[in-house]
Amino acid sequence: MNAQAHAEAQAHPHAPVASTTASTTTPPAVTPNTSPTTPPSLPSLSSAPGYVHGYSDQEARRLGDQADTLAQLLHAGTSYPAGSHVLEVGCGVGAQTVHLVDNSPGARIAAVDRSASSLDQARAHLAAYAPHASAQVRWHRADLHQLPFPDASFDHVFLCFVLEHLPDPLRALTELRRVLRPGGTLTAIEGDHGSAVFHPDSPAARRVIGHQVRLQAAARGNALLGRQLYPLLRAAGFEDVAVRPRTVYADASRPGLVYGFTLRTFVAMIESVRDEALATGLTTPAEWDRGIADLRRAAEPGGSFHYTFFKALAVQPTDRH
Repeated sequence: MNAQAHAEAQAHPHAPVASTTASTTTPPAVTPNTSPTTPPSLPSLSSAPGYVHGYSDQEARRLGDQADTLAQLLHAGTSYPAGSHVLEVGCGVGAQTVHLVDNSPGARIAAVDRSASSLDQARAHLAAYAPHASAQVRWHRADLHQLPFPDASFDHVFLCFVLEHLPDPLRALTELRRVLRPGGTLTAIEGDHGSAVFHPDSPAARRVIGHQVRLQAAARGNALLGRQLYPLLRAAGFEDVAVRPRTVYADASRPGLVYGFTLRTFVAMIESVRDEALATGLTTPAEWDRGIADLRRAAEPGGSFHYTFFKALAVQPTDRH
């Protein structure tokens, strides 16, 4: 869901990685909560990786809403000692960075993104919301697959909503292992759109979610990656991998989550792919509008919405060879 992971998704095609226990290919496009189906051909998107939600100011605001709404859920238990060197990959507009510095005063954070404009927004965001921490963060414009750091440079690595946008997440994890010291930790957080469950249920609403999954797959990403975190991290060579679900549940008794997550995060994310879904022939305007209207019913009195994020903690082996 991280818009600024788009920068990492721009990586050029590369030779395939040897077969491992983890699947690193784009998954079959599915409609969540239904049987997998074969996606239609999407020639306008299939040739180039990219960020399916777009790079608008509205999307940047959605990322901020998402990060703030989910801060306690996703960042609980993640803090780094003062003086430790932390790499945040795909920092984007700094939506997660501000929470990292809040939880880890004194840690030295290197925040990396390929987009110069995103880094400018991130600097401004941190200066506005945590001016005391500005000296704590160093910003780097770099490609995730070719990081400008020596081997074993960092004590910890953090990435949130990045792997889902990459054509080859295993390759990225291998590069992150290179810059992580022996015994250091990696924390990765990803969503999984197949975990979306809502009431009132609606085939039309499930179809529009499925369209987003298909479009992200056509852009060489994977909106269902959360379920694959464990095998991916193991295939990359990490040890002591522990993946735990972080569940969001929103109903009328939790109006903050209804507004901040159901509407401003999830529904807004699905709405962002409307033009692409129509342009590629996945749906019609009437069908799209019906699905979005039905999805919004989950945010009305009597409705409910459930989604699962997956948070993984993994350790760099002491013997890297």
